[in-house]
Amino acid sequence: MDLQTLIKDAKERFGFEEAGALNVEALEFLPEVRQMCAADRCRSFNRNWSCPPGCGTLEEIAERVKPYTRGILVQSIGQLEDEFDVETMMETEHTQKARFAQLVEYVRSKEPDCIPMAAGACQVCKKCTYPDAPCRFPEKSIPSMEAYGLFVSKVCIQSGMKYNYGKNTIAYSSCILLK
Repeated sequence: MDLQTLIKDAKERFGFEEAGALNVEALEFLPEVRQMCAADRCRSFNRNWSCPPGCGTLEEIAERVKPYTRGILVQSIGQLEDEFDVETMMETEHTQKARFAQLVEYVRSKEPDCIPMAAGACQVCKKCTYPDAPCRFPEKSIPSMEAYGLFVSKVCIQSGMKYNYGKNTIAYSSCILLK
């Protein structure tokens, strides 16, 4: 799969405001990020297969991504009325998740063993089966960049992409690793 064509398609076909090459050298799987997950502000820690600890240890994740040498980083950016505009934040997150699901389906049709990492916890099911039963939709469930221990702003900046687009904006970032 040609990365430059994929980047162009991400913007033109799937509607991402930003898309670019992912710097795979910037992928550091940090215990500090996992500790932020453990604070459970999103209420998914230890409740979801795509979140810690269900998505694997940092060591398992680092081993899983070793063969991947390139990737794409995509963003949806929302313009907030003010810093308390939760409605637009939620809409932008929903937009990012919908766009990313379509992009992942497209990429998997060409590179089935890609590794996608989303913005935020998996929300495919109303109630996840974790830890009592296997994931019902492993082909649709996508871990977040944070679940994999990635400091998202650092990954964006080291990939040549902004993370902060100024006052009253919000950006949601996701990536796909390719071999």
